[in-house]
Amino acid sequence: MARPAHPTAVILAAGSGTRMADATGGVPKQYLTYAGVPLFWLSARTFSRVAAMRGLVFVFPPADAERMRAEVERLNAEEDLGLPFAVVEGGARRQDSVRNGLAALDRKCDTVLVHDAARPFASASLVTALLDALDADAQGAIPAIAVPDTIKRVQGTAVTETLVRSELRAVQTPQAFHREPLEEAHRRAQEEGWEVTDDASMVERLGTVTTVPGEPGNCKITTPEDLKRLEEPVAEISVTGWGYDVHRYGGERPLVLGGVPIPGGPGIHAHSDGDVLLHALADAILGTFGGGDIGSHFPDTDPNFEGANSGVLLKEVQLMAMKAGASIVHADLTVIAQTPKLAPHAKGIRRNVARLLGLDESFVNFKATTEEKLGFTGEKKGIKAVACVSAVRRFA
Repeated sequence: MARPAHPTAVILAAGSGTRMADATGGVPKQYLTYAGVPLFWLSARTFSRVAAMRGLVFVFPPADAERMRAEVERLNAEEDLGLPFAVVEGGARRQDSVRNGLAALDRKCDTVLVHDAARPFASASLVTALLDALDADAQGAIPAIAVPDTIKRVQGTAVTETLVRSELRAVQTPQAFHREPLEEAHRRAQEEGWEVTDDASMVERLGTVTTVPGEPGNCKITTPEDLKRLEEPVAEISVTGWGYDVHRYGGERPLVLGGVPIPGGPGIHAHSDGDVLLHALADAILGTFGGGDIGSHFPDTDPNFEGANSGVLLKEVQLMAMKAGASIVHADLTVIAQTPKLAPHAKGIRRNVARLLGLDESFVNFKATTEEKLGFTGEKKGIKAVACVSAVRRFA
């Protein structure tokens, strides 16, 4: 078979959650939150990180479908996954919910990944491995992990058989299939009354299903004890943001750097107060969480920002960073100007920037230099600033 060209994920979130109702306060497990978002959205986020993916189908309980359609739209507005999606109603059984999801697939879809929202920690690399396995002409590919315990078949309390452990595997989702054999398997299951617990057991009756190594962390939230996994701390990684800004001399704005007025300095052309250093710093902070640049948030065409205090704008950017889970830990700042002399103001600028960032002064560095009378600043036409910000960002 040809390489999958239009894979779509069907995310099953249609369970009633009755087995865990006491432990969750009646909230179905697919709606439980981790790192600020519902479990089903964690799975959607994972699929969106696979370049080959072309769409998502969410399956919710019939009574929740309209409400959850609005919730998916809200989540996607806040964090655009870059994939088209559909929301459909589930059925009485798992296989009925999958069949409803298949009916909502785009006609271009050639590959389907069926995934349980109760497995929120599957990785993008696992999805890629499943799609790669389908390249080898298998009709289906599933994640499987070795069974660590000896398994026995029993009737009542009597052991009737000890199974060969080396031949046993515990399987997970997502499970990947070429669309045609999966749809045919569901058609046969409906016509012939098959009762199954996963989609692979259907497709196995029609063709070959292969396995890829599963992931120990790809656990299913099934019992009250599993809820402890949702209490684990999110991961923290170090990130860096870079900022640059420039302003022309000769304007009417008095020169301010890092929120500190520079007496006798050249006037600045600017829409806001023209603090080139805080503008570069704000851009660097935005860079720590992919927040764009200050021009997109505070455009110079907006009269509301006429003469705006850059310290206030910086605080707004810091709030954005906080909401994105980024904590600023260090800033290294440089101003490039032939004039005025900034050495007398260096300590005050450093102190004020540290205050604005809520950092000890030892975590803020400030430097000033010239370009040896070369170029834009060397000819005293303007001033530049660059900023490098280090931060710790929290991720699910």
